[in-house]
Amino acid sequence: MSSRSRSRSRVLVVAVTLLLALLAGCSGGGAPEAAAPPPPPVPRRLPEPLPGPAEPAVAPPAAATPVGRVVPVRAAPEGVVADGPSRTAAVGVRAPDELALVNLDSGAVTGRVPLPGVVRHLQLAGPGGPVLVPDESANAFLRVALPGGRIESRVTTGASPHDATQASPDTVFVADEAGGSLTVVRGDQVVRTFTDVTQPGGLAAAAGRVGAIDVRENTLSIYDPATLTPLAELPAGAGPTHLVADRNGRLLVADTRGDRLLVFDPAGTPRRLADLPLPGSPYGLGYDATRDRLWVTLTATNEVVGFDTSGPQPREVARIPTVRQPNTVAADPSTGRIVVTGTAEGVLQLIDP
Repeated sequence: MSSRSRSRSRVLVVAVTLLLALLAGCSGGGAPEAAAPPPPPVPRRLPEPLPGPAEPAVAPPAAATPVGRVVPVRAAPEGVVADGPSRTAAVGVRAPDELALVNLDSGAVTGRVPLPGVVRHLQLAGPGGPVLVPDESANAFLRVALPGGRIESRVTTGASPHDATQASPDTVFVADEAGGSLTVVRGDQVVRTFTDVTQPGGLAAAAGRVGAIDVRENTLSIYDPATLTPLAELPAGAGPTHLVADRNGRLLVADTRGDRLLVFDPAGTPRRLADLPLPGSPYGLGYDATRDRLWVTLTATNEVVGFDTSGPQPREVARIPTVRQPNTVAADPSTGRIVVTGTAEGVLQLIDP
């Protein structure tokens, strides 16, 4: 064999030896090792259960004789507005579902407007109306003209619209309580739906913004109705339900579960301004812009409390006995007369403070 052939044979032997060594190393000489188990999954942390929404207290029988005039209006009145120019109060009643129209001066029932479903809260679009009617069981928002009661429009909303407020001359916000949404209506068209709320309740507009109470999260959310954007979310007590706006650009909130009255400034960077104790399950709110006076119903004690809101902090100026279960209240800006719903007895109380 030549030297060249012997060299090639040595190279081949070395190559085969290396290949066999590599194969032996890969096999490990036995069964393959089991793969390492994956790390255990990290459990997802769910949010704490939210408390149920605050409700008005179940009122005891009236301990004092209600002042003023008491007018029968039919079953379970709740939701009331008082319009100065038309001299009309509109109140939601049941069995059948309708708006009862009441003359603010005489107390006489002047008309009845059949509704497709149950109403609990009402607002006015402005002086002279129309009445903004969130119809809960019909999932619809209605506008009702005053003083005649003609239904001017009907817009489909989310589930169980609870409250509606005039956010700007052409824009209305509707709180869909069971739908977890806010429906924004311009004219007769839905232009936006917000879904950043869990169970919206009361609504009001102040300082060019809209406030919405979330009765499950116990918060106040602020929105810009011009750009249709959310701006802020603030803690709002232990169980807020409703709010109104005053002429000073503030939002006033009934913390029903917390027995408090809260005051917020929605302008600029929204913030809380005041927190006042108010025992008695405060619930219904009505505001007299002429006199800068807030009226709050106490459902646990059958009272309505008046506050002067002209200063930096509301100041109590009146406390009046009411009919039983005073769930809602409105103020006539022309005369200062207030109207209170006696939800337990099917009546409306007219009071001259």
